[in-house]
Amino acid sequence: MSRGLGDVYKRQDISHLLSIVVLIQTIKKTAQIEGISFKTQTLYAIIYFTRYLDVFMFKKQSVYNFLFKVTFMGTSIYILHLMKQCNRINPVSYNDMLSKDTFKVKYCIAFAAIMALLFHYKFTFVQLSWSFSVWLESICIIPQLFLLQKLRKADAITVHYIFLLGIYRLLYIPNWIWRYYVEVRFEKISFFAGILQTIVFSDFFYVYFTRITQGKDFQLPH
Repeated sequence: MSRGLGDVYKRQDISHLLSIVVLIQTIKKTAQIEGISFKTQTLYAIIYFTRYLDVFMFKKQSVYNFLFKVTFMGTSIYILHLMKQCNRINPVSYNDMLSKDTFKVKYCIAFAAIMALLFHYKFTFVQLSWSFSVWLESICIIPQLFLLQKLRKADAITVHYIFLLGIYRLLYIPNWIWRYYVEVRFEKISFFAGILQTIVFSDFFYVYFTRITQGKDFQLPH
């Protein structure tokens, strides 16, 4: 991997890792999951475990990639564990939030499964799982945004967490540009899935920049 492309990947990973750290600290500090979608976090766990199957196959890879893959898988399970713990600490708030987290994730999973079957590089279990994870990641934030839409507003920390997730995906753009012009490589699946995810995030980004950066409370428009 060239240095330029490696730097892009590292910025993506760091942004993604920062979003996870923000979320974990938020849950541990508040002992509640207000504004955080349990369904989106469950989808992220599914994404990591279907994308990083090579970890379980003991395929040769760099220490950096191995550690980040294990970190993403481990923290996804840890976040779900922390969210479940909130049920014992603050059951009223926990149940209230779950009652509002109502987006039907079966549609997200069905969409990703269909797209993986239609668009893949090889018809193998590993490649289909990878494609499935890419398409699922492109829309897995929808339950979270749907929850914010129902709540009408969110705590600043929760909003910053979602923003960092969006930045992580936006950093794929220089990655695509670099690969196309330097490596003469174009990954169609990642490209179009990334465009889809950027579109999904676009409304959130607009509200974020027009409100948070101006020191206003984060509230979604009616």
